[in-house]
Amino acid sequence: MSDSAAEGWDCHVHVFDASVPVRAGHYQPVDHRLAQIEATALGQGVGHLVLVQPSVYGTDNTLMLDALALEPGRHRGVAVVADSVSDAELDAMHAKGVRGVRLNLVSPVGEGPNPARRFAALAPRLQRRGWHLQWYTNAEQLPRIAELHRASDVTSVLDHLAGFGAHVTDDHPAWRAAELLAAHGAWLKLSGWYRLDVQAPYTSLVPRIRRLADLFGERLVWGSDWPHTKLSPDAMPPYAETWQPVVDALGRKAAEAMRSRHPPIYL
Repeated sequence: MSDSAAEGWDCHVHVFDASVPVRAGHYQPVDHRLAQIEATALGQGVGHLVLVQPSVYGTDNTLMLDALALEPGRHRGVAVVADSVSDAELDAMHAKGVRGVRLNLVSPVGEGPNPARRFAALAPRLQRRGWHLQWYTNAEQLPRIAELHRASDVTSVLDHLAGFGAHVTDDHPAWRAAELLAAHGAWLKLSGWYRLDVQAPYTSLVPRIRRLADLFGERLVWGSDWPHTKLSPDAMPPYAETWQPVVDALGRKAAEAMRSRHPPIYL
């Protein structure tokens, strides 16, 4: 399958270079280069990727930006930046394909438990550029995130099913927060199943994927989360396995239609 014939989008992957310094206190990545995921994704009809800055590299986005520059315009990126990032730096990232900034409330080297300061510093600047704010969060943090976005028009994107793992009950307050965020225009990533307290083939997640899909409507994207940093290199799931829960939840026709669209948040 040629690149031009593969119109699908995988909206959450990472690239790694084992020689690049990482922040202490988290995992030590091995080499996983852009060419590897491109080849794997093409076999599934996916020709476009969203490269998400890994937490272990902090605000040094060099590796991700260099990967975007290999084929200008083909892929998109989500960066991690400091509050002090300059407008010139943001504009340079935009020119290379970056369309969002990620705040991480889960990883050991993430933002910490109170993201309000960072939100206040970044949200207006992202909104002016048409960028989104991507949240890696657990379900317990969703009410706080919903409150932050209530008074802001910056678009939010919720990683990894917004943290709705197996432990989240059907009447958890996070469901109301998800409803509020969806009504405010948030997007949801159908990704990271193995981060949600379930095992492959993830069939137990299908009912909650459907419930969340009812809330978010067409504002859904899928991501493989390749190369699955929570898992050891010898336990990486088959690429298609990360797609199957979407098919099971939405039906093949709707799932394929979703994956084939260029999401507006990455234009």
